Amino acid sequence: MDSISLDNKALIESLVKKLNDASEAYYNGREELMSNYEWDKLFDQLSKLERQTGYVLDNSPTQTVGTLQDNDGDKVLHEYPALSLAKTKNVNDLVKWACGRDVWLSWKLDGLTLVATYDQGELISLVTRGNGIIGTNITSLAKAIHGIPRTIQLKSHLVIRGEAIIKYSDFENFCLSSNNDYANPRNLASGSLSLKDIDEVKRRNIQWIPFTLVHTDEKIVSWGERMKLLKKLGFHPVEAEKLHPERIEEGITRWSKRVASDQLDYPVDGLVMVFDDTEYARNGGATGHHEKRAGLAYKWQDTSKTTKLETIEWSCAASTITPIAIFDPIDLEGTTVKRATLHNISECKRLGIGGRGTEVTVIKANKIIPKIISAKPMGIFSIPKECPVCHHETKIEISSSGAETLHCTNIDCAAKHLKKYERFVSKYGMDINGLSLQTLNKFMNQGYIKNFSDIYLLKSHETQIKELEGFGEKSTENLLQAIENSRHVNAEKLLFALGIPMIGVDAARKIIQSIGFKQFLYFSKNKKNFSCIDGIGEKMSASIIAWYENNSSELNLLLQQLTVQDNQIDTNSQQMCAQLTFVITGSLNHYKNRDALKNYIISQNGHVTGSVSAKTDYLINNDINSKSGKNKKAKELNIPIITEEEFIRQFTTKS
Repeated sequence: MDSISLDNKALIESLVKKLNDASEAYYNGREELMSNYEWDKLFDQLSKLERQTGYVLDNSPTQTVGTLQDNDGDKVLHEYPALSLAKTKNVNDLVKWACGRDVWLSWKLDGLTLVATYDQGELISLVTRGNGIIGTNITSLAKAIHGIPRTIQLKSHLVIRGEAIIKYSDFENFCLSSNNDYANPRNLASGSLSLKDIDEVKRRNIQWIPFTLVHTDEKIVSWGERMKLLKKLGFHPVEAEKLHPERIEEGITRWSKRVASDQLDYPVDGLVMVFDDTEYARNGGATGHHEKRAGLAYKWQDTSKTTKLETIEWSCAASTITPIAIFDPIDLEGTTVKRATLHNISECKRLGIGGRGTEVTVIKANKIIPKIISAKPMGIFSIPKECPVCHHETKIEISSSGAETLHCTNIDCAAKHLKKYERFVSKYGMDINGLSLQTLNKFMNQGYIKNFSDIYLLKSHETQIKELEGFGEKSTENLLQAIENSRHVNAEKLLFALGIPMIGVDAARKIIQSIGFKQFLYFSKNKKNFSCIDGIGEKMSASIIAWYENNSSELNLLLQQLTVQDNQIDTNSQQMCAQLTFVITGSLNHYKNRDALKNYIISQNGHVTGSVSAKTDYLINNDINSKSGKNKKAKELNIPIITEEEFIRQFTTKS
């Protein structure tokens, strides 16, 4: 220790501070101070220096698991320390570690470790990993996280570790419809677990995926059998494959190739190998913050390439305008890459992004997402003064995660109302397959869509659309055909699609079936009270009239593009299902799907509910003898169970 140079001592202390500061931001969902690639590089440098000098600080990241999150929740001592796994980037290390034993290979999920504990079939606690010894109790958030059942069919003591993740698709949708700014799904998941609002946490679609059963009162030694038990209890554990010693290298190569080829929708940053024999693993002991035999993590070597920046494309979604780097195409990890998001102004400044000709180094984070890790600036990085969608003035703000972000100041900017457009094209609205949230946003930023009617004019941009990334001849043709098919629309679906506040599927149905679409327009234009319709109150009526007053011009443009099928019920005709309540379950043979059968019943003035109760008149189930809960409930209440064919005979005009 005495022989260490002052320079090395200062470097080690500096590296420890940099890495710990970055970890704190990383684990608490704040603006990232460095990428995973940079963190790993500095961590490897620190590890090497510590081995060479013997100078190791107590708070070195090589000696700790993580940091306690800033949650206000109670701090809890883990029943079983949640120590981290040793890591390697060398396949030979994995083969050597296996010691000729059977192992299981699974994904190293890129999220936050949560420990769930069950007693007598009840969830009693959900705790973050924290620093491995003490975590934060977030049991109150369990109901907002998918994959954590409140009860299980096993009266035992179970301790389960799993990873809380957010899928890439859910992350993109959240970022497109939110003013928040997060660098990646893991950053969003981390920030979400510090929230108090259950509904807001639920909106982030966090998934919990168990990766090991730490303890069970049952005598189960095999790791594979333990995971089978979790599946039987209703959990959805991490995908895994059992490998014999001679197949380890081949298995690792095959799984590594899958990341890019399968385009996984959930974030992974490597592989994990564990022993099938949990007794052998448990008796391996621990060194500081690593359990010797608990598992070994394999992190991929990132391949980087350098290219030249062509331009910065600014994309507006919600009110945030995000910079996207467009660069000379490069081949990376088996695909051609030519663009990467820069997230926000802070990230551009941190990297040193300049103008055209800036040299940028690119990797594929987790082998999937293109990411710029460094830049040698050339020219000036310029921030646009106007929004790319509506051309109104922009302004710079500090986001909730501490990042410097660019925003559009126009409250009526189409990009701020993406959710409105998502509802318009949805299954229950105009049902336009292929117009995802991402595609809508892309078309808005290209200037193709500023209102609903513009969707029906996309044909005029066909040539340009085919040239956009992710599009081609066939996908463009399919999209345009789906738009054409939606021109003939049921009035109820159109009314829902318009996005009138307080008017959902049921309210739209009641209005159309009561007065029809033409009368809806007449009532709206002349400010007549809709509360004369059963189920439509004064607030709904006022909402419709206020909406029409602000949107009549846009509606008129839209109606020029549509043929509306008005399906007002003829009250003088026979209504086959009048005042009857049905429940539908199981598969169907005659109707296309449950919605088709439901829509018919409703058109005949009947009702459809999701569960059997004393108010149910008929349960429709083609499997009369099913042991399902609905069948059982119907028999208990003496409610007739009829097949689809029996329904057709009794409640349609077909013989």
